[in-house]
Amino acid sequence: MAMLYTKVKLYLEANSKTWKAEEKNIGLVMTNGVTTLYWNVSGLSKPTDAQLASYETAANTEETLQKVLYNRKIDYPSIVDQLDNMNRN
Repeated sequence: MAMLYTKVKLYLEANSKTWKAEEKNIGLVMTNGVTTLYWNVSGLSKPTDAQLASYETAANTEETLQKVLYNRKIDYPSIVDQLDNMNRN
């Protein structure tokens, strides 16, 4: 199951908004295992549960991609570090 953050982020992007630009107007708060979405985005209504659910597949794909990119970043050093390592050998 995809994280609420990812689904909200995709909902924003589908409506020409970004999380970064709206981060002061959005809040995710977890209380007793329940996440609540606080919403004050100008010009865009708060997504319904059904709207967020429609982003489940896309959000799962996005999260998988981010894991792959993170693992590659860990497994493969920057090009600068790789070149430095070549010069040491």
